[in-house]
Amino acid sequence: MNDKPIIAVGDLVWDVLVKPDGILLPGGDTTGQIQLAPGGSAANVATWVARAGMPAGFVGAVGQDVFGDLITKDLAGEGVQLHLHRTAARDTGVILAMIDRAGQRSMVTNQGADFQLLPADLPEPALRSARHVHITAWSLFTDPPRAAAIRAAQLAHEVGATVSFDPASYQMIRELGRDRFRRVITGLPVDILFPNRDEGEALTAEREPAAIAHELRDMFPGALIALKLDRDGCYVAANGHAGHYPTSDTKVVDTTGAGDAFNGAFLARYLASGDPGAAAVFANRIGGWVVARDGARPPADDELRATLGA
Repeated sequence: MNDKPIIAVGDLVWDVLVKPDGILLPGGDTTGQIQLAPGGSAANVATWVARAGMPAGFVGAVGQDVFGDLITKDLAGEGVQLHLHRTAARDTGVILAMIDRAGQRSMVTNQGADFQLLPADLPEPALRSARHVHITAWSLFTDPPRAAAIRAAQLAHEVGATVSFDPASYQMIRELGRDRFRRVITGLPVDILFPNRDEGEALTAEREPAAIAHELRDMFPGALIALKLDRDGCYVAANGHAGHYPTSDTKVVDTTGAGDAFNGAFLARYLASGDPGAAAVFANRIGGWVVARDGARPPADDELRATLGA
C-alpha cells in the first residue's frame, strides 16, 4: 500500500447538534436534544480516510483554548497525523446544526480559529509528501483562509499529488453567483469533485445527475465527478466511466457529516484500488451508516467494522 497520506485541509471545529422536540417559534421555547460533538468538514474527511485504513493527515488552525486541546486530542485518537497552527487570535470554531424531524440539518458557522489559517502557517514538507490533498469550499468563501487552502493544494499538485474539492454549500454558491464562485476557486487544481445534488444544480443550472456531471466535467476538465444524491446514492463520471450507484434504504436520524464520510470513504477506496465504481458502493455504505446515527463521527460498532472490512 502507498504509505503517502491523504491530507485534508480546512476546518476542525465543534458541532453543536440541536434537535428540537417541536417547532421553535420566534420568541418561544421548547425542549429537545443538544449534543456537543467533534466536527469540521475537512477533519471529518480525514477521520473517515483513517477509519477506512489509509494514512490520513489534517492541516488547519484551532484556538489555544481548552476546546482546542480537546478536539485536537480527539482527532489524533482517530489515527490522523496532525499539522496544526494554534492561534490566540480566535477561539476554536463552533458550528450550530439544527436538525429537523426528517434528519436534515441547517447550519450556522462561526468564524473561529479555523478561519485564521495563513499560507505562512502551512507545513510545506508534509504537503509536498502527500499522495492526495482534499479541500472544502468552507476554506474558500473568505480570505483567510482561502489563500492558504489554494496554496496547500498547489504545493501538493506541483509534486504530483492529486486534489479533491467539495463545493460545500449550495446557499453560499447561490449568494456568490456561479461566475464569482468560479473566480474564487481560480488557481485551485481539481482532480476529483464532490458536489451534492443541490451544489451541482447551483453550479450548472442542470437538474438531472448525468447532465450535472457532464457540465461539471466541462467546468473541471479531466476531473472525476462524484455527485452525491442523498437517498438516491451517487452518480460518478470519469474518463471512460459513467454510472449511477443506488444506496439501500436507511432510516435517517441525522445527516450531519454524511457527505464528508462519503468523501473520505470514496477517497480511501478509490486511491487504493483505482476503481470508481467500487469506491462509490463503499462510500454509499459508509454514508448510510452515518445518517442512521447522531453526529458526523459516531463511535464504531460491529456493523461499521464489517463494512470497513468488506
